[in-house]
Amino acid sequence: MEWTRFGGDFILRRRRTFGFVVTCIISLGILLLLLYLVISLLLNAERQARDVVEQFYVYENNGDYGRSWELLHEKMHIRFERSVYLQDRAHVFNGHFGADTFDFDIGDARKIKNWKMDKSGEAFGSAYEFEVKQDYHGKYGHFVFVQYVYVVREDGEWRIVWDYKK
Repeated sequence: MEWTRFGGDFILRRRRTFGFVVTCIISLGILLLLLYLVISLLLNAERQARDVVEQFYVYENNGDYGRSWELLHEKMHIRFERSVYLQDRAHVFNGHFGADTFDFDIGDARKIKNWKMDKSGEAFGSAYEFEVKQDYHGKYGHFVFVQYVYVVREDGEWRIVWDYKK
């Protein structure tokens, strides 16, 4: 507000700052909304990748190796035919180790650009790496396996691959 001389009298006149303030508030709101959307999209990809890893190990823990195989990338399907994968997983974990179930812990995600599954393979644009610890109690005692699991996009879906670089 400011005093303005009108004729011989001074009157109190309100400045027209209301429109400017409203514009600033709306602009700030839009900026915050855009920032939220960008951050949500970035974190959403990581969360989706983690969910695939978790679902994979839930299937494995339940002995549902067919469903866990479905979460593997096509390149993994080439390495492991479905029937071979089902037999191997059941044979090794249930047969050899004598452990019907296990606990698992999934570490924090680490995003990697141009990650390769093997030395001569093609690079994936980006991958999420998770350290997974599987905790078994079997006929040979208590043991923990640590495996690095990578999650990449395949036809719009997140799929699991393993590291075969030597």
